[in-house]
Amino acid sequence: MKSRSPLALLAPVTFLACGGGEPATDGVGDGDADLIERARGIHERVITLDTHDDINPANFTAERNYTMDLETQVTLPKMEAGGLDVAWLIVYVGQGLLTDEGFDDAYAQAVAKFDAVHRLTEEIAPDRIELALTSDDVRRIVAEGKKVAMIGVENGYPIGTDVSRVREFAERGGRYMSLAHNGHSQLADSNTGEADGEWLHGGLSDLGREVIAEMNRWGMMIDVSHPSKEANLEAIELSRAPVIASHSAARTLGEHSRNMDDEQLRALAENGGVIQTVAFQSYLKPEKHAEHREAADAVLGEVAIEMGFELPQGGRGAMYRMLQSMSEAERDAWMAEYRSVQNAAAERIEAEVNPVHSPVDVGDLVDHVDYLVELIGIEHVGTSSDFDGGGGVQGWMDASETFTVTLELVRRGYSEEEIGMLWSGNLLRVLDEVQAVSAAIRADQ
Repeated sequence: MKSRSPLALLAPVTFLACGGGEPATDGVGDGDADLIERARGIHERVITLDTHDDINPANFTAERNYTMDLETQVTLPKMEAGGLDVAWLIVYVGQGLLTDEGFDDAYAQAVAKFDAVHRLTEEIAPDRIELALTSDDVRRIVAEGKKVAMIGVENGYPIGTDVSRVREFAERGGRYMSLAHNGHSQLADSNTGEADGEWLHGGLSDLGREVIAEMNRWGMMIDVSHPSKEANLEAIELSRAPVIASHSAARTLGEHSRNMDDEQLRALAENGGVIQTVAFQSYLKPEKHAEHREAADAVLGEVAIEMGFELPQGGRGAMYRMLQSMSEAERDAWMAEYRSVQNAAAERIEAEVNPVHSPVDVGDLVDHVDYLVELIGIEHVGTSSDFDGGGGVQGWMDASETFTVTLELVRRGYSEEEIGMLWSGNLLRVLDEVQAVSAAIRADQ
């Protein structure tokens, strides 16, 4: 499943190819200059929007923030270099105990992330990025030449048992929320129940049903990317407004419980919603990703030995556990050395591993887009990265490479109008409909 800060620091080695500069055009020959030029024009004219970018409040301070050249996959310089207009910055809290203490701690974490986004847009860089609450805000801010921040809430756990927090989170700027993440919440079962067949609610809880009604009332899109299939189908049926899957892919092409099968996809389309196809390697092509990661890890291990750096035995799982046991200072020091090893290994991986075991790439992402468009219609499909939460594919490793996605869509024959729908039009249409439903519900009260 997805890793998070500090665990999200253990991004695949291929992420180290990220960086600013010219967008990648790998695989496009000199004879395709016209195609590249056309794609660049489209990329500049449409509004590009990524519905899922994780954050760490430590990167939203006066001393360290998104105006700087951080290692994070999303920063303002990277958005500007890659032509990414809108980043949904995520208020994420991992699933903990369903106790008053657990709820209080989760709420405090959520508020810290809301505050971090407001600090960026109101104090740190208001001249470069602004918070949007509506689709009209998005278009206005982009027209003014600034980048756009929006806020999504991943995991309804911080709601606790206080339904009034739905309104509070909406007033803080949240425009979507999922009812669960990895692990069953008080609101809904998680997709992770598939692994052991253990379920807490059999779908939604009674409280979760109340929260759906409140989200409809206060104009928050319901996100079905992480809950169980049963919870998702029930949420779609109950919602008076369209729903979204903020970062998922097609299960028919990638066998993973985080992906949506055709039954869920058809229900989402019937509801008028949209699935934001996610650039997450192990969701798009699980077997291909596993083969590449095994070969890349072998090279990484060899380089670590050469550099005298000791990797914990047991692979990434052991690293995750080790990092969790460290203090922040210890973790930062270890990660600095680990990054040096990764950087040293990157060239060998590019030369020795990638030609034999190709990494999951932008083409694999657009394969899912093609499948979804064919199954449920282009008006129900969008794009997301899950940057800084484990996402990124070869060619779109960070926000600076966003053009590569547009280029691949042009290569596949999508028109400018269709590309505009896939990048932002469909998602903003859903937001408009959700807010219209909200206005109607409150007008009736």
